[in-house]
Amino acid sequence: MVISLACISYPFRSILSDLYVLLKVGHSIGSHIASEMFKRASQKVIYFIGLYPFLALNSKSSKQTAIRKLAESSVLCALVSSIVALLGVVPSLSRLIVKTTLGNSWSGAAIDAACSHLLKFSEAPDWDFLKANPNQIAFLFGIDDHWGPLSLFEEISKQVPDVSLSIEKEGHDHAFSCTEAGSTWVAQHVAGLIKKHL
Repeated sequence: MVISLACISYPFRSILSDLYVLLKVGHSIGSHIASEMFKRASQKVIYFIGLYPFLALNSKSSKQTAIRKLAESSVLCALVSSIVALLGVVPSLSRLIVKTTLGNSWSGAAIDAACSHLLKFSEAPDWDFLKANPNQIAFLFGIDDHWGPLSLFEEISKQVPDVSLSIEKEGHDHAFSCTEAGSTWVAQHVAGLIKKHL
């Protein structure tokens, strides 16, 4: 149900605002975006689920190692920024470069987020935030996913053991949403997590 708070008188708007809560579910780079939204509105978010989460760069991935080198070097960043500025005249060209280097199955929103938040991914996950909210966070990892690798699963399980962690073993990959079977399995998993949490 959606309620437009602008048309409700102030006392009722205040009460509804206090009752308004959020559930955040993000896939891949969307997990990073949803976790950032959770940080900004933590008093309103009751649960966050990251699916095949891309929360930090994977040093074992050659593509991601190149991204890390770029993000860590101010000279390379300046060079790429200049090139991107030149390509800004032709935005479709810069989007094509990102899409072909990062992933053909990425959505337009994910590509835009990658272009605008590249430096954020050279950092480790926000361990303090995860430790402060372990009962409000769940992650689903894939067995062979270089964007959300099992090494991150293991690191989270050591650093924040109370976070709900799962590994998908049905054979669906990072692009699970491209198949009906993958979409159905993940939707059922998410529904189960929500039901268990509530």
